[in-house]
Amino acid sequence: MVSPTHAAARRLLFLLTLLLGGTLASHAQIVDDSTKVLYGPKTTRVIYEAEILRDSVSGTPIDTALTHWPQARFWAHDTTFQQDLGIMASASRPLLYQPNYQLGTRFGRNAFDRNTREGSEVPYYDSRSPYSFFRYIQGSSGEQVFEISYSRSLKKNFSIGIDYERIAGNQVLAVNTTQWQTEHNNFTVYGRYQNDDGRYHLLANYTASRQRTRELGGIWPTSTESLSELKGDNSFFKYDRERVYLSPGVNIDDRDQFHLLQTYRLLQKGFTAYHVLDVRRQYNGYTDNALPREANTGLLLFYPRASSFPNTGTLRNTVATDDRALYRQIENTFGLLGRTARIEYNVYARYRNAWFSQLTTPLGLSGAGLRLVSVGSAPADTTVEAHYFGQLFVGGTASFNYRSIYAVEVAGEYLPYDNGTVKVLGVSAEYWLRGRIRTGPLSAELLLNSYSPTLTQRVFNGNNYAWSNLADRNQKEWKSSFGNTTTQQLTVRLKQRLPLLADHSIELSGAGTRIAGLVFYNQQGVPEQLSGATTKLLLIGFARHRFRVGSVYFDNQGTYTQGGNDAGLRIPALVTESRVYYQRRVFGRALFAQVGAELYYQSKFRAYDYAPSTQQFYVQDGFTIGNYAVANAFVAADISSASIFLKVAYLNQGLGRDGYFTTPYYTGYARRFQFGVRWRFFS
Repeated sequence: MVSPTHAAARRLLFLLTLLLGGTLASHAQIVDDSTKVLYGPKTTRVIYEAEILRDSVSGTPIDTALTHWPQARFWAHDTTFQQDLGIMASASRPLLYQPNYQLGTRFGRNAFDRNTREGSEVPYYDSRSPYSFFRYIQGSSGEQVFEISYSRSLKKNFSIGIDYERIAGNQVLAVNTTQWQTEHNNFTVYGRYQNDDGRYHLLANYTASRQRTRELGGIWPTSTESLSELKGDNSFFKYDRERVYLSPGVNIDDRDQFHLLQTYRLLQKGFTAYHVLDVRRQYNGYTDNALPREANTGLLLFYPRASSFPNTGTLRNTVATDDRALYRQIENTFGLLGRTARIEYNVYARYRNAWFSQLTTPLGLSGAGLRLVSVGSAPADTTVEAHYFGQLFVGGTASFNYRSIYAVEVAGEYLPYDNGTVKVLGVSAEYWLRGRIRTGPLSAELLLNSYSPTLTQRVFNGNNYAWSNLADRNQKEWKSSFGNTTTQQLTVRLKQRLPLLADHSIELSGAGTRIAGLVFYNQQGVPEQLSGATTKLLLIGFARHRFRVGSVYFDNQGTYTQGGNDAGLRIPALVTESRVYYQRRVFGRALFAQVGAELYYQSKFRAYDYAPSTQQFYVQDGFTIGNYAVANAFVAADISSASIFLKVAYLNQGLGRDGYFTTPYYTGYARRFQFGVRWRFFS
C-alpha cells in the first residue's frame, strides 16, 4: 500500500506533467516561415563539470541513440554490472572488481549508490531555447522508472533547470497483491552562468535523494524446498507463494547535496583558476518493529544472535531494532588547470570537514517507538557530540599528447594532514597514483593506492550488530585498529578498428591486481582484515567485439576474473553480455526501428549475503549461486523526437529452470513484459 505522502507526491507530479505536456506538446519544435526546424537535438548541447575542468565549454550532443535504451542496467546512474536483491532499486554492490579512488573519511554506506545522482555528474543544457524531456518505463512485475526534466535560458549566458526522477519496484516474493517494496526519488535543481567574454563560468546544483525500502530478509526455506531443485514446488522459484523472514524491516537512505563549480581564466587559454564547493548530508536508518522469533523456543530468526545475550539474541531491545546514523561533509577545492594542443594539467588542494553520529534504542528497555539516544564511548550510553574530522588532500593530473600517436598521463592524490596530524609517506599514508602511456591502439596503466577503512568499518552500534575497531581506547582520534588496504594494478589495453573488415572493432584488456590488507565483512557480518601475509591476486581479462553485417549489428563482451572467489572476495569467474539487433529506417524513413535480443550469462559463485540493518554485503560460504543465463527480446523505435521500446525479459524461463538467484535466498524477476517511452520537446 502506498503511503499518503507518496500518493500526494504522485498527484502533484501528475499535475506537473499535464501542465508541461499540454504546453509543450503543441510546440514540439520551433520552425520559421519556411517550416525549417530551428531548434532540435542538433542545436542542444549537454555540458558536464568534467568538461569544464578540462577548460572546454563546447558540450556534447544529446544522446538520441536507441542502443542502450531497452537495457535495464542503463536505466540507473551506475551502469556497471551489479549484485542486487532481485528487485529494481534494491540494495546493490558492484559485481566485478573496481579499484578505490576515495581517500580519508568515508561513511561506508553505499548500498543505494546505484540510483543516486552525484552532484558532479549533473548535466547542464545549452539549448538556445526551452528544452524538456520525460521518460517512463514500466514492467508487468511492478518495476518502474519515471523522469521529467525542464531547462531554459533566461538570458544569453544564464540557464536553469529542474529534474525529478523516480525508480521503484513492487514486492514479488510472498505477496499476491500490489505492494511497493522499493522507491527511490531524486529531485535536482541546477543552473549555469558564464560572462560575456567567456572567462568566468559557474555551475551549481542541489540534489535531494530519498530511498525507502521494505526489507524482506529473503526467502525463509520450508522443509520441502531444496537448492538442488530448479523446477516445481520443491524449488525456491514459487515467487508469491514463498515465505520471507521479515514483516518487513524498513531501510531509509536520505541524501542532500549542494555542489558548485566556478572557474576563471586568469590569462589566455591554459591558465584557469577554479573552486569547487561540495556540501552533502547522508542519513541512514533501519527499523524493524517485529523481530522474527521461532514460535516454540522464542529464538531470534534471521539476525545474528548475540553470544552475550543467548536467550534474547539482541544487544539492546528484544522487540524492535531502530538504528540510525548521520554523516555530514563540507569540502572546498581550489586549483589551477589548463590545456594546450599538447599539454594538459590540473593541480588542486581540497579540505574536508566531516561529522559523524549514531542513534539507537537505549539499554535496558524493550518495545517499539522508544526515544533514541546518542551512542557514546562509555559502557552506559551517554550523549556525545558528533565526531569531527578535518582532512587536507593535494593532487593533480598532467598529460602530454602528440596527435593520436602517443600520450602520457600521470595523476594522483595524497592526504598529508589528518585531524591535526601531519602524515608522511609510510605504512599509514593514504594516496593513489596512476600512470598511463598510450601509443596508437595500445595502452598500459599502473595504479598504486593505499586507503583507510570507512567509518562504518571502524564503528557500529546497534541492536543486532556492534563493533569498535579503533586503536585508541578513548576513541578521541578515531584511528582505526585496521591498517590501510593497499593495491597495485597493472592493466594493458588494445582498442582497434579492424582493417579490411567493415565496422569491426575490438577491445581487449588484461589486468593483474595485488591487494594487501583487505578489509571486508566476514561470515558473521562484521568487519575483518586479512592478515599482512594474506594477499589477494586477481587476474582480470576483458574482451569486447562489435561488428556489422549489412543492417545486423553484433555486440559481445565478457569479463573473466581469476582469484575472486576466495577469502574476503566474491566475484564470479565469468560475466558476459551479448546483443544482436537489426536496425533500419522504414515507412519512407519516417521511423527508425530496432529488433533484437540480448543474453546475459553469469558463472556460479558464492555470492555475498546482505545484512539490511547495517546495509552491508558480507561473504558467506553456505550458498552457491549456480550459473545462469537471462535472455531478452526487444523492439525499439525512434519517431522524430519520441523513442519507444517493447521488451520481453527472461524469455528463457522454464528452459531447464524456473528462476535464478541474485543474492542468497533472493530470486531475480520472473518472465515479464516491459515497455518504455522517451519524448523530447524543443520549444
